[in-house]
Amino acid sequence: MTVHNIYIFDRNGTLLYYHEWNRLKQSGMTREEEAKLVYGMLFSIKSFVNKMSPIDPKEGFLYYKTSKYTLNYFETPSGVKFVLNTDNHSQGIRDLLQQIYSQFFVEYIVKNPLCKLSEPIQSELFKTKLDAYIKQSSVYLTKSM
Repeated sequence: MTVHNIYIFDRNGTLLYYHEWNRLKQSGMTREEEAKLVYGMLFSIKSFVNKMSPIDPKEGFLYYKTSKYTLNYFETPSGVKFVLNTDNHSQGIRDLLQQIYSQFFVEYIVKNPLCKLSEPIQSELFKTKLDAYIKQSSVYLTKSM
């Protein structure tokens, strides 16, 4: 199991935070271009899921899986979007994303009067705590292990 990267977007699609751990292949575009592409894809998938669902989806879109990776998605009631790309064998990612939101984003960003929710995250405390949390999680393993 391994974690590749994380994106955190605000409700308007602004990339608030990006970090990668075990990402082996780069996209060949700038981080801003890649973030816009990811957000646009999320917007389209969410719209498709909501329109095509035979029942009223409470959770809506949660993840998609390819032959190479899984994109895991969590959206807060305020519209903040968390995207965590993992390998296909990772489990418990939904809980991991909820913990990232409640224990790190809320504690170190939302409750911090110096952080503006519409601007990229600059908090070193958030960055180091999140990095340590991911690295100690059961999902985080490098390919060399």
